[in-house]
Amino acid sequence: MNPSFRPAPAISSLIWMTPAQCQVIEAAGTTAYRLASGPGGWVERLGDDVIISYKQDTARDEMAAGLASWCAKAGWQPVRVFHRHMPIKNADRISPVLHSGDATLPLTTVVTEAGIRYGLDIGASYSHGLFLDQRLNRAKLHSLKPKRVLNTFAYTCSFSVVAALAGAETVSVDLSRKSLDRGRENFKLNRIDESRHSFIADDTMELLAQQAARGERFDAIVLDPPTFSRSKTGRRWQVEDHFEDLLDAALAVAAPKCSILLSTNCTKLDPTALERRARWCAKGKRRSADYVKLGTPVDFPPGHGSSTLWMMLR
Repeated sequence: MNPSFRPAPAISSLIWMTPAQCQVIEAAGTTAYRLASGPGGWVERLGDDVIISYKQDTARDEMAAGLASWCAKAGWQPVRVFHRHMPIKNADRISPVLHSGDATLPLTTVVTEAGIRYGLDIGASYSHGLFLDQRLNRAKLHSLKPKRVLNTFAYTCSFSVVAALAGAETVSVDLSRKSLDRGRENFKLNRIDESRHSFIADDTMELLAQQAARGERFDAIVLDPPTFSRSKTGRRWQVEDHFEDLLDAALAVAAPKCSILLSTNCTKLDPTALERRARWCAKGKRRSADYVKLGTPVDFPPGHGSSTLWMMLR
């Protein structure tokens, strides 16, 4: 965490950003960030809107009261506030419910991060389309200025967008054609010519094998797999069981000095565990690497956000 920032005092179990901290984030051209985090959920500001994501009704009520207090101090009121219940199983998630504000407004909106535009769908049951905890990693990828990027499990292609704006050719792969179509819309929002960019609806492991067979190479690769999923053929994927298989396949298409982002929401794989497994894979492929831990943005307290690690091949 940036030492110049200090978390605001917790309201019960919640840690809130201060209005001054939020002003610093917004001054950097970012309008989507966490307002509060706690064991029972979190509060996100998405442009003019707010979503309260909660696990229990008591947590929802606590966050709603905290939001009212925060807004009074900040002198800001959201246009709309949504409540989203977070069940144990992702498959049981439902769309956010409008709690206050104009019900006639569209559920799609546009936010910015470092001045880059992203389209969000607030009505989506799983995610609105931008993982806010990856902000530092998107900035890192942009700063690397890679020439050719492979973005696996690309979802709505936010990493591809920042890479393209840095001048890279990109390949985005995801099983969901709908997600990739949303990624194309993000390219259009930022006026990126798609002629040097590919969007492939396919299984990542199968695509990696195909790319390796063709001798394709990339100087930056994003590996942010789901914790659990099934391929289009029904094959089961569990990240703690198959992480090494994924990284081995990625190393087969990694150019010399490739930068590989390793990221997961699996609680069994913290950054230390990621590095241990990455070192094992690198040794097996006779590759050497340095490992860089960026952590999470200031609006994500310890214990919140994905575990991430940059594997910088030498």
